[in-house]
This record gives sequence, structure tokens and C-alpha cells, in this order.
Amino acid sequence: MRGIILYKSKYGAAKKYANWLAEETGFVCDALENISVGTIAEYDVIVLGGGIYASGIAGLSFLKKHIDDLQDKKIIVFCTGASPYEEKAMLEIKNHNMKGKLSNIPLFYCRGAWDMSAMTVIDRNLCKMLRKAVGKKAPSEYEVWEQALMEAGDSACDWTDKKYLAPILREIQR
Repeated sequence: MRGIILYKSKYGAAKKYANWLAEETGFVCDALENISVGTIAEYDVIVLGGGIYASGIAGLSFLKKHIDDLQDKKIIVFCTGASPYEEKAMLEIKNHNMKGKLSNIPLFYCRGAWDMSAMTVIDRNLCKMLRKAVGKKAPSEYEVWEQALMEAGDSACDWTDKKYLAPILREIQR
């Protein structure tokens, strides 16, 4: 079984998980922007990982564009985010992203990292505005992601953990 792990990582968490998966599986690992669909077609298993930004999964547009060329491949997607795992939120991410021909592709969540100092100016300002809006709510009314946003604040936090790989590795072996 030949496999490739692709990632689209803005701040490093998806890349970290992709490299960990490559260590565990022996699969080739590369940034999505370095790969063509022709190269991917040579592999039996394709794992794509990307961060969650505004409810979208980075790199998924590539998969959507080329899904017809990859019909005979085992495809797995994982996403990373700063929030702790929550079933309801994951279902929303799945429903938002894994539509149509992507609906049967397994999707996994790996908790990522948070570092305002590493963010682009635009992302940093968007996060500050979001925190300001969330801060108007009573903490008892926060959703899980809002709680994580408020707790992280301006601190650098890294929640990456190899334990999140276990279900992905099981799916690869299935």
C-alpha cells in the first residue's frame, strides 16, 4: 500500500500532524502546494490535512477540484483547530465541508495550536474582533470554541498531541 500525506498549514499544526503520520506510516509527506494531481494519482492512500479557517478546511478545495480523478483511492481528511474536540462542532464542520462527492470521506479532528504573535495582521485583527464580540457574552453561555478562544487570549498555546493520530491510523489500516 503506497500512501501520501498532504497538508495545507498556515501556522504549523497541520504540518506537524502530517509529519507525525508520515513517521508512523512511512508514507510520503509534502505540502499541498508542491504536489500535482498527477503525482497523487500514483498512490493508493491519500491523507489530506488542513487547518480550520472560518469553518473551512484549508486545502479541501484541491480535493474538491480533483475528486473525480481520485475515485479509486482511499482518501482520508483531517483538520486542525484551536478548540477542544466537540461532537456538535465536528458535525457542523463535516456538514459544511464534506458535501457531495466528499460526503463519504472520513474526517478527523486534531487539536492544534494558537499563537497570536505568529498570525498575519489580518488574522490577528479578526481574532481580536471575535474575542471582543464573544467577551460580551456571559462566560456560562460560551460554546466550547468560544471558551477556548477566551482562555487562549494572547498566550501561545500548543495542544498538538500524537494521541489524535490513533483514529486516523486505524482508518488507514482499514
